[in-house]
Amino acid sequence: MTTVVPVSGGDFAPYDVVVGRGLLAEAGTRIAPFARGRTVIVSDETVAALHGPALKAVLDAAGIRTEIVAVPAGEGSKSFAELERLMDRLLATGLDRKDVIVALGGGVVGDLAGLAAALYMRGIDFVQVPTTLLAQVDSSVGGKTAIDTPRGKNLVGAFHQPRLVLADIDVLATLPPVQLRSGWAEVLKHGLICDAPFFDWLAGEGASGATGDAAALTRAVIRSVEIKSAIVGEDEREAGRRALLNLGHTFGHAIEAELGFEEAALAHGEAVALGCCMAFRFSVAQGLCAAPEAERVEAVVAAAGLPTRLAQAGVFSAEALLARMAGDKKAEGGGITLILAHGIGQAFTRRFEDPTPIRAFLIEEGAG
Repeated sequence: MTTVVPVSGGDFAPYDVVVGRGLLAEAGTRIAPFARGRTVIVSDETVAALHGPALKAVLDAAGIRTEIVAVPAGEGSKSFAELERLMDRLLATGLDRKDVIVALGGGVVGDLAGLAAALYMRGIDFVQVPTTLLAQVDSSVGGKTAIDTPRGKNLVGAFHQPRLVLADIDVLATLPPVQLRSGWAEVLKHGLICDAPFFDWLAGEGASGATGDAAALTRAVIRSVEIKSAIVGEDEREAGRRALLNLGHTFGHAIEAELGFEEAALAHGEAVALGCCMAFRFSVAQGLCAAPEAERVEAVVAAAGLPTRLAQAGVFSAEALLARMAGDKKAEGGGITLILAHGIGQAFTRRFEDPTPIRAFLIEEGAG
């Protein structure tokens, strides 16, 4: 059984996010309507070995000429150097504007391949086949593509919507536990933003999804995609409500940047989970949220095996974190915009021209 979640609105062509089991085997017939010439599967070396041959086989069987291009696994591939190498390899294949790039992998592959698709011949179609929970519930939907720079995460990129997203729950069985937990953080985030009943389910009956239960994962992915698609359809370019999807990310990205974006030190989802806890505690400190709400968030995040306190990620300077936050892509005119909450399911944005309260909070959290 599959569920189709439509994504539409704004100035982009509508597309479907298909969620279900065994979708990799159906990829040929589902991608064929968009592949008028050939496809290049862009993947990382790990995922290419696991799922590349199977995907290529079904595309070939559908009469679609297919090549696989693998990039190194890890956040380091979201770089100018790797983007240039990928573009050169795409050019060498002779892809033209009627062809399609298929992003097979997690968020790194989706970001890199999506940006390459946005730039190649001023834009060609691409399809997302996300193989991590984080990518299925977050990065594959919404058209954000980007690479990192030494100054921060996702600072160079483009909005380029996919033509189709295939979220196969079965491929999640190959994920190591840390990646499953990392994706679960983004699932929790969606409940925290605007759906308290969903968060309640995730904290109770649905908690088994964090350890790989397929039925719970299916429901969690579907609801997360529904939430994100509704927000993206209303605000594609993050001029308003879409900013709420950054709950936990301003704190989280600053921490990741200070750690050099080393996934082994702190996975992206772990940073988001920590950032969400910090955002709720800061909301309490600002008198915007009741303390029991923040305490419950922390308890549910901890129960999923995710970090809740800054000390769990390392030792940090408050000034260094502030500098990272001021340089975040969500910052405007030198101020810092945070996604805060009045309670679970009640997120909102607040801009701080004066960083003093944020600095005091970071010091209270244990930053030096």
